[in-house]
Amino acid sequence: MKTSKKTGRSMKKTFCLFLILWISVPIYGQENRSSDELFVEARHAAFQEKNYPKSIDLAKSALQKSPDYTDISIFLGRLYTWSDNPAAAREVFEGLDQRNVEDVDFFIAYASLEYWNDHYEKSIALVDKGLGFHPDSEDLLLLKAKVYNSNNKFAESEQAVLKLLELNPKNTEARSLYARIKELTSKNALGISYDFSHFDKQFDDNWHILSLSYKRTTPIGSVILKANYANKFAENGMQFEMEAYPRLSKTFYMYVGAGYSGAVGIFPKFRTGASLYANLPKSFEGEIGFRQLYFSNSIWMYTASIGKYYKNFWFNLRTYITPGNENISQSYTGTVRYYTKGANDYFSFQLGTGISPEESINSLLQNETYKLKTYKIGAGYSFSINKMNFFSISATYFNQEYRPYTKGSQIDLSLGYTRAF
Repeated sequence: MKTSKKTGRSMKKTFCLFLILWISVPIYGQENRSSDELFVEARHAAFQEKNYPKSIDLAKSALQKSPDYTDISIFLGRLYTWSDNPAAAREVFEGLDQRNVEDVDFFIAYASLEYWNDHYEKSIALVDKGLGFHPDSEDLLLLKAKVYNSNNKFAESEQAVLKLLELNPKNTEARSLYARIKELTSKNALGISYDFSHFDKQFDDNWHILSLSYKRTTPIGSVILKANYANKFAENGMQFEMEAYPRLSKTFYMYVGAGYSGAVGIFPKFRTGASLYANLPKSFEGEIGFRQLYFSNSIWMYTASIGKYYKNFWFNLRTYITPGNENISQSYTGTVRYYTKGANDYFSFQLGTGISPEESINSLLQNETYKLKTYKIGAGYSFSINKMNFFSISATYFNQEYRPYTKGSQIDLSLGYTRAF
């Protein structure tokens, strides 16, 4: 009986010793890891595991070993920012500021915190201080442009983004921001365009379309008025359109449009359309919407697109889906742009199948030509002069099945000029 009690006490001691060792091993391991190793683990916990509390604990442990390790302190401040704890983030960043840290990442992180919390003046002060040490920092210049843009100081935003584009004309995010700024700073724009279509078999006469447009930028987005004159099928006709691009938030904006024509056949009698656009993370953008054309009856077309900026390129894939009584017609178009300078200077290339309601041949939709096979390939060039004059030229070739098993060719040429003021 005594032996049994001794054995029990011995087992309890062994178990307690094992428990102490089991608990102390990771603590001992963490104490013996270097600050660099803990920093690597903190980054892994944040970016791979999405575990910010764990990452914060690891970053703090690393700073206990190396209190003056600036990169870890900046990372800790970012972690607090991402965890929606601006007070803790500011405490970290203010400590770095008192140490007169000059790292560009510090100014980007601290200024971004204030920008995301709508403290625009504080953010600009931090950006300007950082630019004093790093005048050619693209990230700081882009952040400065964003802050001013969000604070409706478009002239200052334009100045910052233009300096960035002088340093790197290929910065796609800066080009996109510059285009949005120009829409806000240039309140008005007048445009004229001419489209010419030649058919080898389908029609004897060439088509001509002349368009005049006026765009006015308002606080909630731009509004466009258009008048289109066309000569098709050896007949003349006019169409009047109105389009708008209201902004809903920093992420979302819309397209809404309507048109009317008394020359049914040359143009649809009525046309309407709407799309919701989203500026997505990592330079993606998306759209979903509809287009409706009414000749003698309505044709409904549903559209979706996805775009992506990558270095000098912009890629876009768009589809139109048209439900029918017997089948569903589908149109797909892929577009690539290569930017040479600013947002309005680029080469474009297009490849697709089917008919789009935005193209000059959309009047063919009334006779269900869209249900037949159409292939297209095109290219264009757009450029600006003195930042206020915009020119465009493009050509598109269509191989179209205009009757079952009967194909013909069509060539479209387009010229355009817009003056902003």
